[in-house]
Amino acid sequence: MGAGAALERHVSLWDFAVATYRRPGVEEACLALQDDHRQCVPLLLWRLWVLDRVIDATDLRRAVDVARKWETAVVAPLRSVRRGLRESFPAVADDARLALREKLKAAELLAERVLLESLERLTIAGGSAHADAIAALAELVDAWGGDAPAPLLARLAAAAASATG
Repeated sequence: MGAGAALERHVSLWDFAVATYRRPGVEEACLALQDDHRQCVPLLLWRLWVLDRVIDATDLRRAVDVARKWETAVVAPLRSVRRGLRESFPAVADDARLALREKLKAAELLAERVLLESLERLTIAGGSAHADAIAALAELVDAWGGDAPAPLLARLAAAAASATG
């Protein structure tokens, strides 16, 4: 069963994303795609979730626009502040700094969940299709901008397929 089969079984995009992210090697691949290649991981996971749906250029552009706006306004700033709290600050207690960092981590995860839920609502029921996962991800990377190595996309695609099948 392909990654997009999640829709047929009415698995939410959030549940699909969590199950996929837990697969071996996926966290590392996602972090590399995010940090080294400036890709939007929730958007990549959305594309795998809708793999068995017809996604035309308009659908793809709409999803990219929603993700880019949310990523820029909310997710990236939260991530930046959270990462800035890795190191100690003079006169700031480490336990207070780390507690704040954990709250920001939870807020960042919630922001990513809001994005996934928004993308899920954006996805209308359409005709069924069977897109090649790596090609679909590559098309999305082109629409988002930047680059992403094929081996990372293949790892993510394989994990998504095994998470649903």
